[in-house]
Amino acid sequence: MGLLLGVLVTLSSVGAGVFGVMVLVTLFPALSMIRVIGTDVTHAVLLTLVAGLGHLSMGNVDWNLLGLLLIGSLPMIVLGTTWSSRMREDIIRPMLGFTLLLLSARFIFM
Repeated sequence: MGLLLGVLVTLSSVGAGVFGVMVLVTLFPALSMIRVIGTDVTHAVLLTLVAGLGHLSMGNVDWNLLGLLLIGSLPMIVLGTTWSSRMREDIIRPMLGFTLLLLSARFIFM
């Protein structure tokens, strides 16, 4: 699983979250969604750090775009983490499933 996620993240930048959650839920169905998400996000941080350093060393980073992305995403990470840790399992699982479904449709019909 780790090898596949490493390749997908490096090539596409979407593997860590999308594929990681699906694989973890499939392999560990008894694990609560908040633990799946927390484990996957922590794994993704380390994975994308290495991938990001690789792209940085090759000059593939648009610094202006990176700044804009961070301005919007950093505050929402704090908010999202706070919200998700207070949500019930029966709400998180369908929300995550629907989000993954929309992302899948986007990639298929892009």
